Amino acid sequence: MPGEDTSLLDVSGLRVRVPGRVLVEALDMTLTRGEFIAVLGRNGSGKTLSLLTLAGLRPPAAGAIRLAGDAMSALQRQQVAKRLALLPQDTDDIFPATVLDTALIGRHPHIGRLRWESPEDYEQARDSLAMVGIAELADRDVLSLSGGERRRLAIAQILTQAPDVYLLDEPTNHLDPQHQVDTLRIFRRAADNGAGVIASLHDVNLAARVADRCLLLFGDGRWEFGATGDVLNEERLEALFGTPMEAVNWRDGRLFVAGGGRP
Repeated sequence: MPGEDTSLLDVSGLRVRVPGRVLVEALDMTLTRGEFIAVLGRNGSGKTLSLLTLAGLRPPAAGAIRLAGDAMSALQRQQVAKRLALLPQDTDDIFPATVLDTALIGRHPHIGRLRWESPEDYEQARDSLAMVGIAELADRDVLSLSGGERRRLAIAQILTQAPDVYLLDEPTNHLDPQHQVDTLRIFRRAADNGAGVIASLHDVNLAARVADRCLLLFGDGRWEFGATGDVLNEERLEALFGTPMEAVNWRDGRLFVAGGGRP
């Protein structure tokens, strides 16, 4: 609609640091409805800590974060969880539970303390399991799953949460190539349907396929943010990853290949 505010997450002057080191300095960024942002950088460049900061799970060293116009620091965790979901790099299962019950955890922010899950909540959880291809595992003990199946269950859980903002830390961890592509298609579709997605990725070529914009983190405070086609080029990627990168024309786009000869 004309004049409608499509901003989901606003970041201004954000500083992310660890003792003795600034990872991200003065980051300004806005995530809008319908947008997929990929975060790229070397190990230790601040991708995970930045996502945790954007999720409100660690305080920024400086700057402000607004979630749909509200200051993140002023919101209760349940309010945040209704609007924003975080997929961590890894998930630990301490207690036995079924796959369906684990997916249902995604509905907890939307359920009051004094009520149980509704048939609609169960339906949403089953739909999410089907979306990631593990509907037939609904009655299995989560402790019996393989690493890839557990990763897909974690994805189903945040899909069941149905937020406006998805923060994904290496969503393709533990997944084979088919499920890597399928997973990113799911979140590309979520963005196309009005959500906003920020995902840290190691694979430049997957980022090039799904992301509207990319955030490059250099690990020393520097960052670059822009349209995927503008930001992803040989020169920037060589500086980002510290290794020669070659762009190869492939079908209707480009593939980026790490160069430098044989290892």
